[in-house]
Amino acid sequence: MPRIAYLGPQGTFTEQAARELTADFAAELIAHDTVHSALEAVRAGEVEAAGVPMENSVEGAVPSTLDGLVAGDPVVAVAELVLPIRFDVLARPGTDPSEVTSVASHPHALAQVRGWLSRELPRAQDVPTASTATAAVEVENGTADAAVVAPVAHRYHSRLTRLASDIADVDDAVTRFLLVRRPGHLPEPTGADRTSIAVVAHDEVGALGEVLSELSLRGINLSRIESRPTKDRLGAYRFFLDFDGHVADTRIGDALTGLHRRCSEVRFLGSFPKADSNPVSVRASDSEQAFRRSMRWLSEVRRGRTA
Repeated sequence: MPRIAYLGPQGTFTEQAARELTADFAAELIAHDTVHSALEAVRAGEVEAAGVPMENSVEGAVPSTLDGLVAGDPVVAVAELVLPIRFDVLARPGTDPSEVTSVASHPHALAQVRGWLSRELPRAQDVPTASTATAAVEVENGTADAAVVAPVAHRYHSRLTRLASDIADVDDAVTRFLLVRRPGHLPEPTGADRTSIAVVAHDEVGALGEVLSELSLRGINLSRIESRPTKDRLGAYRFFLDFDGHVADTRIGDALTGLHRRCSEVRFLGSFPKADSNPVSVRASDSEQAFRRSMRWLSEVRRGRTA
């Protein structure tokens, strides 16, 4: 049975995502304290893969995941999942909402229910915790009166009762998760794929514009760009790019070779089916057929058979 690491502890959205990402095969889920630890377990061969959070539609990217993907030996994403984020509020039995003066949770979770808390638990002060699951432990220990948690947390903290369920300030809030493993056979192209890379552009005028032009010239849709310090020196940044298409697509491969020429560092982070399954839109001039025709034409020119 394959072992799958995930950002723990038990009872978090990441556990729920890891279960869904591995639903097609039996797997043993192993909780880790940090994203770095989960990814290092993959690199060391201790687990087959790791489930990690990538970005939230309200709070943005997860910096620890961005940094972890490029800190060490290569790893690649092979699947993604977009999970709706709705919270439960747990408390000790017999707790009346009017008695709640402290509410514990991860800062990102507290930020996503700020409006609800101000309306329903106006006396409650925040108690930041390392995870939503840890918040439930704080309530069990009496450190906090209530906890904002993932719905799956009640499975492990059944002694607590629900004060509320299915809450969120933003109704359509979601978090995107990745299943990451060591390099190897990539998922086959589906026509509805995403490719992720991280690049360090040369420190010169217009360098980032040239990076983006490699995509736009080939009609590649950029769906996300984030920057993180390289940690080498002040002012040096690594850019994380997501775009539509698969590395097996000629236009994607052509763009990656261009980026490899223009950048001081390019790290391939995976090509995998998009969670929404929406087919990639490609203009006719950038289709596989168009690239093949162009290559055939060039081959004829090089052989002296110009038309």
